[in-house]
Amino acid sequence: MSVNGYKIIVCDDEPHLREMVGEYLNERGYDIVETPNASAMYEASEKYVPDLVILDINMPGEDGLAALRNLRKTSDVPVIMLTAASEVIDRVVGLEMGADDYLAKPVDLRELEARIKAALRRRPGGISEERPTAQKGSMSFGLCRLDFDRAQLFDGQNNEVPITAMEFSLLRVFAENKGRVLNRDQLLEQAHDRGWEPFDRSIDLRISRLRRKIETNPTKPEVIRTVRGIGYVFG
Repeated sequence: MSVNGYKIIVCDDEPHLREMVGEYLNERGYDIVETPNASAMYEASEKYVPDLVILDINMPGEDGLAALRNLRKTSDVPVIMLTAASEVIDRVVGLEMGADDYLAKPVDLRELEARIKAALRRRPGGISEERPTAQKGSMSFGLCRLDFDRAQLFDGQNNEVPITAMEFSLLRVFAENKGRVLNRDQLLEQAHDRGWEPFDRSIDLRISRLRRKIETNPTKPEVIRTVRGIGYVFG
């Protein structure tokens, strides 16, 4: 499932929790904006137009329920309430006011991610399990041109540059996600390499080899760039 480009606002007055949730989701391809209170969340919502909001109930000043009520006056963005309160009444009130889901702290980050994907799926035009439309024709990759129909890479003089099936698959994935940051798991999953292990870093080696073929200066890549702490982006 591709989640690239989805913006999520994490609104919580606890810095440690914001950073933990933000880092976890960022590593999985989401664009994260962290805010410490309702006021900052409103400002971020106007600037970034989020696809989903994670909102704490128990915040000083304007609490999460009041923030949700105000947010619902102008937006139908999916909202997941995240709070230390676990009483049924709090869940009922939050859901009746327009929250899409509710999780009590301490939250399991894997469960939170699953709830996020479910909420985004329910949106009109939300994420799906389908792959992007297959690329056709050709596309430039730095010094080279990739022919999707023939699965071949050519240099500036139209000479074929040898590439492996996995290298072609990686270039195709980058083309399908141009301008989007992809982490290692997403690259390996979309390239259909089922032989990888959860902490396999072989993707770095493969991209290093590709850079030697397509970059003007492989030590300072400009075509496939590294996004520190997250992954890679093309374009």
